[in-house]
Amino acid sequence: GRMSPNEQLQRTVIQRRIRERDFATHVASNSVNRAILSRWDLLDLPGSWLVAGCLFQTVWNVQAGLRPEPGIKDYDIFYFDPSDLSETAEAEAQALAESALDDLGVTVEVANQARVHLWYPAHFGYPYRALASAEEGIGRFLVRETCIGVRPHQCYAPYGLSGVYAGTLTPNPATPYPELFAKKVASYKSRWNWLKVERANGA
Repeated sequence: GRMSPNEQLQRTVIQRRIRERDFATHVASNSVNRAILSRWDLLDLPGSWLVAGCLFQTVWNVQAGLRPEPGIKDYDIFYFDPSDLSETAEAEAQALAESALDDLGVTVEVANQARVHLWYPAHFGYPYRALASAEEGIGRFLVRETCIGVRPHQCYAPYGLSGVYAGTLTPNPATPYPELFAKKVASYKSRWNWLKVERANGA
């Protein structure tokens, strides 16, 4: 017979947990990700998440039958510290991360999400509302499918993970900047040419 709403909900939750477990396995197949996450406590940054290309691009590599690491440009860490919005404090956090991770052979960029609104308009030429958390910053990536953060034993994916595995690239209504989206998509497709651009809201 047909499943009850409660059974459907349980099934959805189980499927999501399986997807998150598979995603965690794929993320950790990248030796750099694995090393960063193993040293997470050394970073000691408030509200922090590992974000950006190192996560979803690892999945794309695995799907393409490649080693997990090639072509990945971004290993980024978001944290949230509204108590000090200075560039100096952010630079100190960057220096801390570099001292803990400098043997990995990649550039790890650290960004205090509490101060993004101070530099984003001048850097990108578009407005940017102040953020209330690092999680909110993750939800503002230009491509919906890339709005993902991980830290030890935790994954934050406000738009889910299925799009990463489907290879779709959809504009994020939270940052409706077509020029920046097109530039980002072109960069991704130059390395993973099978990715597909989708219009927002399935239109």
